[in-house]
Amino acid sequence: MAKPDFVKYFTKSLYGGKLHLHSAAAAGLRWAWAHAIKTSPTMSEDAPVVTEQKLPKDLAADKGMVNVQIDGEWIQVPRGTRMIEAAKLVGKEVPHYCYHPKLSSPGNCRMCLVQMGMPPRPAPGADPSYNDDGFQEIGWMPRPVIACANTVAENMGIRTTGELVETTREGVMEFLLINHPLDCPICDQAGECKLQEFSVEHGRGQSRFQETKIKKPKNVDIGKNIRLDDERCIMCSRCIRFMEEVAEEPVLGFSERGTHTSVTVHPGRRLDNNYSLNTADICPVGALTSNDFRFQMRVWFLKETKSIDLNCGTGCNTTIWTRGNEVFRITPRENNEVNSAWIPDSHRLGFHHLHSDARLTEPMVKKDGEHKETTWIEAVNKAAEGLSMRQASEVAVIASARMSNEELFLAKKIADALGTDLLSIVPRQGESDGKLVSADRNANTTGASLIFDTEDPAAKIDAIREGVRSGKIKALVTLQENLLKEAGFKAEDLEKLDHLVSSHILANPTAANSDVVLPGAGFAEKRGTYVNVTGRLQRSNQAILTQGNSRDDWETLAALLGTLEKDYQAPASIDGVLKALASEVEAFNGQSFGSIGDQGVIIAETGVTIPLIEQEKARVASGQING
Repeated sequence: MAKPDFVKYFTKSLYGGKLHLHSAAAAGLRWAWAHAIKTSPTMSEDAPVVTEQKLPKDLAADKGMVNVQIDGEWIQVPRGTRMIEAAKLVGKEVPHYCYHPKLSSPGNCRMCLVQMGMPPRPAPGADPSYNDDGFQEIGWMPRPVIACANTVAENMGIRTTGELVETTREGVMEFLLINHPLDCPICDQAGECKLQEFSVEHGRGQSRFQETKIKKPKNVDIGKNIRLDDERCIMCSRCIRFMEEVAEEPVLGFSERGTHTSVTVHPGRRLDNNYSLNTADICPVGALTSNDFRFQMRVWFLKETKSIDLNCGTGCNTTIWTRGNEVFRITPRENNEVNSAWIPDSHRLGFHHLHSDARLTEPMVKKDGEHKETTWIEAVNKAAEGLSMRQASEVAVIASARMSNEELFLAKKIADALGTDLLSIVPRQGESDGKLVSADRNANTTGASLIFDTEDPAAKIDAIREGVRSGKIKALVTLQENLLKEAGFKAEDLEKLDHLVSSHILANPTAANSDVVLPGAGFAEKRGTYVNVTGRLQRSNQAILTQGNSRDDWETLAALLGTLEKDYQAPASIDGVLKALASEVEAFNGQSFGSIGDQGVIIAETGVTIPLIEQEKARVASGQING
């Protein structure tokens, strides 16, 4: 007996056919096919044996998921997902202002309105009816709902487009623009303003408002790093929620009512928190702007370079914004295992020394008590000559835990070539702020531990200092450290040395006492890898060129090592140094700049956690934020 056409269709779909469907749709076909086998009187006895099949809702529930239809496309998403995040999974952007995945959802801007639908409730005593795909038909609501605060449910439908949605968005945009000033050409947010973007995409194109606009305060000094232009504010409350929920210093709030509502600092308070500039990052308009970047450069002229922060052991992920050969600002880059989407103000503003007048730009050697500019060849040869003529016990190397893994690897090679075991870093310890500022103020102490093969890479700094003071150590190499500032040395200590070689980017007292001065590169002027306090290997990238005739530090160290050890084959690039490091230090085995990626990889277990990340994970687990 012939099979009905729909059975042939299902058989082709399930057995060897070329029909490709989402897993939920395929499960629906299996259910409908099994149902047809059981109910069709025309089925032949040679039909395949069909086991009991689950509906798509049951298959999703087994995985903690729900089936959701978004603009006609069925997908499975985790239970509890907000509508706005579910739409992202199918590439649908729902416009929004107040919503931020790292903050609670107040639902106060109403820009994210979408149309929602659910299956009609069956009549009393009746069973739900399912279509051929195993889903219930959706009944669409006649009014929109906000996508930022509502979560998905099984068999839910969401429309991000359509007449209802588009009309409501036009209305919301019209209200937001009623009192907004027409100062886009002079606004610092131009080029990054969501109000500009969404007014073009979802606005009416004209205003029906005939009254005089409400005037609000402009250029208000509310903190040492930030300015407020209240008349641009759209009351999204992102800044208020950030200061309360993340910075945990709730100094911002709304005052007045209706069209006179404005954001302000509480009486007697200022926005001086070390995380205040994050509010400018998340402000969707030009209400909050950075004093440091304000009126400096249009963002569309700037180049973005992904990198990391080197001010402490956390290693916050950053974006360096440059034009020409100058850094104009640094902003946080999202990494949910390191810094979420935030960065301390003290860290992001620590780039101005790159363009300091005190930059060392030429190699120098001391002749007749004065420093003279010279060539790199002469400087390296002079440095190597003074080191080679001393006994191994008379030589020491002080590296910096702010150096990259590649530079630390070459520094250890130099110590090995000199035959000395007096190799150390300068420790920097402070107090953790309980968020992103680590107690370890060095960026790469973990990397130094792995490369030097010691739990405490700073263990020998005291012995080196005492050796210099006693005269036992006669030659010293110091790399990227001002010994008179943080290493406990005094000027008279350095004067006892017969030969002092220093590498740094700024003129400093240590360089003034050096016999050979080798100008180095700043953090934004070179590539390299670092291991943060949690054992995550991350990479920094070059955003600008080195100043004057200064060199990337790995090149300087490789040249010095090649002069000390004639058989040494210098790598042709920083990638070659990392390759050599990966072949010799087990923790780095198999790693390359490509394998590290933009988010980094864990290469060591340290037992250290980042407080802010743990706090955020707890908020995600409790459902307070999406994360």
